[in-house]
Amino acid sequence: MDMEFLETAIPFLLKGLSTTVVMTVLSVAIGFNLGLGLALMRLSQNRFLAGFAKYYGMAFRGTPLLVQLFLFYYGLGQLSIIKGNAVAWWIISDGTRCAVMAMALNTAAYTSEILRGGLLSIPAGLKEAAKAGGMSRFLSFRRIEFPLAIRQALPAYGNELVLVVKGTSLASTITVLEITGYAKRLMSQTFAIFEVFALAGAIYLIINLTLIALVRMLENHLMRHEAR
Repeated sequence: MDMEFLETAIPFLLKGLSTTVVMTVLSVAIGFNLGLGLALMRLSQNRFLAGFAKYYGMAFRGTPLLVQLFLFYYGLGQLSIIKGNAVAWWIISDGTRCAVMAMALNTAAYTSEILRGGLLSIPAGLKEAAKAGGMSRFLSFRRIEFPLAIRQALPAYGNELVLVVKGTSLASTITVLEITGYAKRLMSQTFAIFEVFALAGAIYLIINLTLIALVRMLENHLMRHEAR
């Protein structure tokens, strides 16, 4: 790759960086909260709630994200109930919004299992001690169970964050111009297939290495007492 090509290609590919970052942030924010709710439903004594969360996870973890993107973007628009709902139509009528919704629902399924594992790892004695100390169920969850579960789940959740970043590349298949979308456009203009996608891969690698470093810093902060 000569310098002239790099000077042209890198700024062109970076046009999609903001879209990739926004999609990742929104998908993770929505998916984490939804995943936490699903994890609590799985641990609920209510068989209906537990069953719903279980089969939700099976459906989204058992099918490819690409298929889910196609179903949301191309499939839902065919339903009259969606066409007649202004909010639903607003979401699926735009490729970026549709991709965020699909990725959020997908990552929620994986996040729920990660958080459920963290919640199950909490010793029962801590819960009993909180109850004996007069804490309400919500206060015990907020001050004891949730912080401990996050510490246990953070390494696995860091991997899920990396997968979300890589999953944004699939949004290019539904007309979203993120990094991969711009890479496809640049490839069609220059026919430099290897060079273009090598640069795109390098950008994704830098994003993920930065993300991993941030997760490691957070993990070290949360585990600082044990490290000592």
